[in-house]
Parts: sequence; structure tokens; C-alpha cells
Amino acid sequence: MASSQNNQDTVHPSSDPSIYHEYESKWSTLPSDSTGWIQRAKDVAAVLAPDAAAREKANRTPRAEVALLKHSGLLKILGPKEYGGGEQPWSVAYQAIREVAKGDGSIGMLLGYHLLWAFSSSILGTPSQITKWTALITSQNLFVGGAVNPRDSDLVITTDPNDSANIIFNGSKHFTTGAAVSDLIVLEGSLSSSSFPESGGEHIFAYVPTTDPGITFSFNWDAIGLRLTESGSAQISNFVVSWEDALGWDASTKQPLPDVLGVPFATLLLPTIQLVFTNFYLGIALAALDLAAAYTRKSTRPWPYLSGGERETVAPAEKATDEFYILSTYGTHHAHLLAATALVDRANERISGLFAAYAGNHTRDNRGEVTALQRGEISELIAAAKIVVTDVGLKVTSDVFEVTGSRATASKVGLDRFWRDLRTHTLHDPIAYKRREVGRWVLLGEIPTPTWYT
Repeated sequence: MASSQNNQDTVHPSSDPSIYHEYESKWSTLPSDSTGWIQRAKDVAAVLAPDAAAREKANRTPRAEVALLKHSGLLKILGPKEYGGGEQPWSVAYQAIREVAKGDGSIGMLLGYHLLWAFSSSILGTPSQITKWTALITSQNLFVGGAVNPRDSDLVITTDPNDSANIIFNGSKHFTTGAAVSDLIVLEGSLSSSSFPESGGEHIFAYVPTTDPGITFSFNWDAIGLRLTESGSAQISNFVVSWEDALGWDASTKQPLPDVLGVPFATLLLPTIQLVFTNFYLGIALAALDLAAAYTRKSTRPWPYLSGGERETVAPAEKATDEFYILSTYGTHHAHLLAATALVDRANERISGLFAAYAGNHTRDNRGEVTALQRGEISELIAAAKIVVTDVGLKVTSDVFEVTGSRATASKVGLDRFWRDLRTHTLHDPIAYKRREVGRWVLLGEIPTPTWYT
């Protein structure tokens, strides 16, 4: 870790975790129900929103913001109560992501990625691995990042020449959202054909400690939006991992367990994170309209000229809030966001119900009972929600300038960050492919073949 920390110091500084120290005691007690958890997320957003534009402009590594998430307890919202967690369903976690994103899109994204990676053992792991990692992450309030960008070449996994009980990861990742400010990282790689000639290039996911010298971060994230997600690149060099920590693998036979990784349930990691995206997109869009409305009420001026000349029978509006086109625009976008929210909430409830039934506290592991059709139907619902939110969100975050006026483009207002945040992440995977997937479902009844983005 020393090499990574030194590298950071030479590139750009981090934010100071002590600025949020007061919230460690203020939020020392976890909420007791879903209403309390959503309120806690709103409280976090209220802390982040006032200086979100300034913090984004400073573009510091978000160590303070991660500390705030830890103080809030939101990192443990899904964790079992027996380990000190909130034991809330995914539907509540998704709403929490959305609420935090209203205050700061970057931090909503970090929370969402953490929850996905923290939950990965429940999707990919053996029962003993689920217990191990869920207990550790929840009880220690750990923040989890990932180095799993599938558009890069896979990390290469070879045997450890010094210990057959271990494997070694090598390679690099262009995007590693949240990893540099994490406690644990999810690595993913494929078995080398030279070391494992009969492996067929199977993939392995594993949790690893961020402090290990085998990973070095570049701290080179400098996109136009979501600037506080620390999503830059990393180099993984001779990172040693025990076979015991290969999620869903048998450490003794060194083979993937077919009843864990060979079932449709194991591919739910992808629609789960697609819905993470959709919820923080929605939070960003909702916040953009709210901030624009507040600006319009306070600062936007009405247009003093009419185009009808002497034939015009209507006088110019006295206030911006009387302008018909301003009222019409706000009304339209509010209606569309209400519809988008209803669709997203429906998707949240559907996948949450699936996890409650198959990944909860059961006396037996029934994840293998989830069918390809169940998985496919949820994937298509999530794809539809993402299509709608992407379209509405980009429209809203652009149109807010039409109803606030030229002075609202001032940097101090910060309205531009909403569009930049959405535009940055909606390019994560082409929405055109989501439209095609849904189209094939509607016309042909075809569920998509699971991929890294489906």
C-alpha cells in the first residue's frame, strides 16, 4: 500500500476524513427499519449536497466521503443483523443509493458499487465463503471496491510455484471504481492455459486486501463527470490469493462447483449492477430537476419580449414561474420522472424478491432452483428501466438550462455536473444494445444470453 499511497501523493491529494468526524457519533446507532434507512441516506445526501459542486471541482480522492458512508452505516445496510448489519432487502438498498446520488452522484455510485461487490459472495460463493465474507465485511464496516472491468483483457491467473494452495493474479485494469479508497477489492481473472491446460479459461473472483503490495493504483481518473469515484487504473503484479478464497471453487479439486457457478443464479451479478446504475442515474436526474426548480424560483428572470407585435393580446410574464414554457417543461419532466421512478421501483422489488427467496438465511442452499427464464425476465425488466431512465435523465439534465436561463451556467451554480455525471456513466455500455435486447424479448420472446453487460 505504501507504493500506492506515495503514488497518490505525487498525482493529486485526497480529501480529509476528519471533516466528517462528527457524524461517527451522531450516527452511531443504526436505523431500525426501512424508513429509518432511507432517512439515513437522505441525511447523507443533505451533508453532501451543499458543497458537491466545489468538491467535484477540487477532484480529490474521496477518502472523506467514504468515511462519511462508513459513519452512516449505509455500507452495512444489506448485512445480516447477527453481524451488525441492517438486514434490509435490496429494494431498500437501491433506494438508499438513489437518495445518496441526489446529494452527490459520485458518492451514490460508490455506495452502489460497494453494495454490489460486498454482496458478490452471496451470488458466487460457497455457503462457507458467504458466511466468511459477509461476516467480515459487515462486522468490520469495510468498504469494497472492484477491479473487474471486462472490456480490458482478463487478469491472468497462474499457479503459485512456491505453494500449490495458492494462485497468482497478474495484469492491469483501466477502470477500478472505488478500489483505491477501499478496504477490500474484488479481483477477477481467467486461468492461464499454460498453467491450467484443461481449464478452458474459467474465471475466478476473489476478495483481496487493498493494502497488499501486489496492486498499485495510478490515481489517474479525470473524466468530465463522476469525478469523485476514483475510477482510475491499477496494475496487479504477482498478487497471491489462496484457492480457499476463489469464490465458488473447490479448493481441494481446484474445480468450479457446478451447483454454485453452473446455475443461472450465478449470473445475477450483472443485472444487479445494471440496476445499481439505473438507481443512481435516477437520483442524479431527480436532483437536477430539484436544483433547477429552486434556482428558477429564486433567480430566473421572465422574458420581457413577445413575438406577436401589435396583435399580441397577452402581456409578458411578471415572474419566471408564470412563464408558460417554464411551467410546461417542469411539468413534463416531473411526470416523466414519476413514471421512470415507478418502473425502477418495480424492478427493484422484483430482483429484491428473488434474492430474498434464494439468497437469504435458509436452512439449505436453493440458489440452483432459479431458472434461466426467471433470470431473463428480471434482466429484461431492468434493461427496460435503464433505457427509460437514461433517455429521461439525459433530457432532464440538459433541459434544466432552458428553464433556468443563461446565468445558471455559472460554475458556482453547479447545474452542469448532473449532465456530465449522467453522460459519463451512461456510456458504460451502449444503451442501443439494451433496446435490442428488450425488442427481441417483446417480438420473439427471447431472453438474453447472460454476458458481462446483460
